[in-house]
Amino acid sequence: MGRVGERAVVLGAGMAGLLAARVLAGAYDQVTIVERDEPPEPGRPRKGVPQGRHAHMLMPRGQEILRGLFPGLEDELIDAGAVVADPSTEHRFNLGGHALCRVPRSDRAVQASRPLLEGAVRERVQALDGVVFVHGCDAVGLVAPDPRRVTGVRIMRRVPGSAEEELPADLVVDATGRAARTRLWLESLGYDPAPREEIEVGVAYASRPVRLPLGSPPDKAVVVGPGPGRPRGMALIAIEGDRHLLTVAGLDKGHRPPTDPEGFLAYMEGLAPPDVARAVRAAEPLGEISAHRYPSDLRHRYERLRRFPAGLLVTGDALCSFNPIYAQGMTVACLEAQVLARCLEASGARDLTRRYFRAVARALDVPWRMAVAADLSMPEVPGRRSPAIRLLNAYVGRVQAAAARDPEIAGRLVRVIGLLDPPTALMRPSVLAAACAVRRTGEALPGTTPHPETASDHHFTVGTEQGVQR
Repeated sequence: MGRVGERAVVLGAGMAGLLAARVLAGAYDQVTIVERDEPPEPGRPRKGVPQGRHAHMLMPRGQEILRGLFPGLEDELIDAGAVVADPSTEHRFNLGGHALCRVPRSDRAVQASRPLLEGAVRERVQALDGVVFVHGCDAVGLVAPDPRRVTGVRIMRRVPGSAEEELPADLVVDATGRAARTRLWLESLGYDPAPREEIEVGVAYASRPVRLPLGSPPDKAVVVGPGPGRPRGMALIAIEGDRHLLTVAGLDKGHRPPTDPEGFLAYMEGLAPPDVARAVRAAEPLGEISAHRYPSDLRHRYERLRRFPAGLLVTGDALCSFNPIYAQGMTVACLEAQVLARCLEASGARDLTRRYFRAVARALDVPWRMAVAADLSMPEVPGRRSPAIRLLNAYVGRVQAAAARDPEIAGRLVRVIGLLDPPTALMRPSVLAAACAVRRTGEALPGTTPHPETASDHHFTVGTEQGVQR
């Protein structure tokens, strides 16, 4: 990638900000990352990442992009204790109440806690030429003498007596998460409010690290997704330090997981496969139960504004924030970084803002529609169900039921969930035929025979990237 400018500023040092900085470091002489929190201790969650104590996993597409951005990172994570898993034999997944068949796969999964993964990415970014971190600062506004172009950002250090400072920049990237103030800053410069899409999901989740007893099930990931009539889910993910991270989650007030030890375990037992529930019940607790709430899916449609200042981009949860149950957050941040890299490679800084927002909107459309459709499949989530959404969810339910019996269908479904294939892959004739051969109850029609593999105990029980992040 050729040189585009002298200075870029990234607001926020979470995964989205770090990935953006990695891309910008190849195009700008200096990249300054402004972060309100002080650097965390190794292995400890960062204060600004409340979900950092909960289960995370990268989807296959995110793992693929991260591997390209940071060659050798996976081996570094493994050296630091990350768990290597063969998803085809060591993961169990359950979607919509259907245990998926085992699916032969050639890739490996590298599983780590969010602090270990983010810490390893941070170290890689810190080592890049021209990258500077400024910790303990709030971004308080944009510098834009001419509203048509942003030329920097105003920051305030989080120490008594501090005064505002200006950081000049050819490009400012907002990666400050859901609390991002870009929308308000733009309105103060005279721009129209950016359109927003929001689905109120009211997710609450709770997590605890545990050490399973000897003789426990060998699975390195067990994930049970929510579904209509049961808006609850769980993930049990093997991570570094001979630990598993158990996360349970529920939608709306009636399904919030308890945070007392006995209530937490009872909630888990209502979701986990029996052998897994017994192992967790006998496990050694390794920390307190951490809780977090997430109010809504939220997408800012900056690409729809007729006017937008040059020199300003938005990424991560500041642009689009997903229901963490579907674990799309970190993978989507990888997709956004990939879009930014391609935009810079194609035409540099020329018309970058318009090109980026249009391209990133296309990249977000698939995971956003998948998450919204899944949320609206549950009666507990308020929102309008169009005929198209109702038809789609009915079809997906049949595909999930078919995937419990047919490894080929399960393989196609897993690739779509992992963002490797588009959802249209589920409309191929073989998938349509299998879906049509399923009763509304989820059982196969008379005369159909389960695949020999699925007639045994070789089933997934289900999942997502983060387990229950993002």
